[in-house]
Amino acid sequence: QVQPVESGGGSVQAGGSLRLSCAASGYSWNCLGWIRQAPGKERMVVAEINYRGGSTWYADSVLGRFTISRNNANNTVYLQMNSLKPEDTAIYRCAPGSKNGGGECEYPEDGYWGQGTQVTVTS
Repeated sequence: QVQPVESGGGSVQAGGSLRLSCAASGYSWNCLGWIRQAPGKERMVVAEINYRGGSTWYADSVLGRFTISRNNANNTVYLQMNSLKPEDTAIYRCAPGSKNGGGECEYPEDGYWGQGTQVTVTS
């Protein structure tokens, strides 16, 4: 498997929840991020997780609402999204990466990311 495969997207009303999955089997990774892209907006990493230790990071806009987790046994990473807002509407892609010398997660070109799953939040 060259790319991870995302699933779990859909359309929900504001305040609802979705659980995204990223199947990352077939290759190793040091860290992984969920990156969202919406038309007219910059790409934004919303959550990251380390393979070893499982430490996490969240963008301020999703902190307290989203939870990233992993199951190393099956190499799957999850993004639990609660209290969804219309501004969360985007394509969500998972991107395996590597730690740089400063301990930050660096991502390869987006051809190595998953193709994405659409999340639509209506008001």
